[in-house]
Amino acid sequence: MALFDQAPRVQCRVVSNAGKQWTLDRAGGNMIYFPPLFHKKDESMAIVLGLPKGSLQESTFALFKRAGFNVSCSSRSYIPSIDDDEIKCRLLRPQEMSRYVELGLLDAGICGYDWVYENGSDVEEICELNYSKATSNPVRWVLAVPNDSKIKTVKDLQGKRISTEAIGLTKRYLKKHGVKADVEFSWGATEVKAPELVDAIVDLTETGSSLRANNLRIVDTILTSTTRFIANKKSWKNSAKRAKLEQLKMLLTGALEAQRRVLLKCNAPKKTLEKVVGVMPALHAPTVNSLHGGEWYAVESVVEERLVRDLIPQLRKHGATGIIELPLNKIIF
Repeated sequence: MALFDQAPRVQCRVVSNAGKQWTLDRAGGNMIYFPPLFHKKDESMAIVLGLPKGSLQESTFALFKRAGFNVSCSSRSYIPSIDDDEIKCRLLRPQEMSRYVELGLLDAGICGYDWVYENGSDVEEICELNYSKATSNPVRWVLAVPNDSKIKTVKDLQGKRISTEAIGLTKRYLKKHGVKADVEFSWGATEVKAPELVDAIVDLTETGSSLRANNLRIVDTILTSTTRFIANKKSWKNSAKRAKLEQLKMLLTGALEAQRRVLLKCNAPKKTLEKVVGVMPALHAPTVNSLHGGEWYAVESVVEERLVRDLIPQLRKHGATGIIELPLNKIIF
């Protein structure tokens, strides 16, 4: 489905200038030159896939590895290599990803839902990918102030100064609550600017540890965001490219599903087999095979890893032996 068609759009168009391909940002009045590696490819060529540079880069490369793709990139390169001739990767900041996907300079990309919303990008959402820099939990854009600040609610921001990297998100939030404040762009280190430079900040947090370390408290959560796999609408309508993107979706989501599950195997005596099977969780039902002699059975099942520490003692209680726990790479439902 399209993401936030109703959000304010950044008006852009592609123009030609001296044989080069440029993008004119009408809102900012800037002419941006895209070198040949970003130029729109012929429809029959491989998909051009944007991967996030920065905090998500390492975890994204690891996810692709579990999905069956080897992606590598030198520290100074923005063109990662991938062992699939049908994919060409480009490394970009997540903040820019959705804009380039919308313009068709990328066929697809991976970035946070927050930046699709911030940019007001009209793109196709292929799927949600529940992973982030440190955990599989969503990240949050929060309004934060110094611990001793008198600001208790968004209404207290009237006439105040706020620093943030997400200008559009913050202005929409303030407008929603009928508050007028000075919102300024932050180039980084946003947490250290309050209270000496600004009254409040709007910043991204996953665990809240950085805010606490800088003596800040959260006043409100503005937006909760997860990683999204998005596509250019024209590319999504191309049958060959859509088939490849759907293949990627299946493998990436399969790798994420496997991340929190394991394969648990054990041997159970005939006399307690039903008790062993009764405590073993499964996607559908445990697999049971008779061993030579007919007195023992092999039992195996895919279970959530968090359950294993309580499950193994129960299996042993019912006479199970030879218990093995194995990691998984992918689970395809």
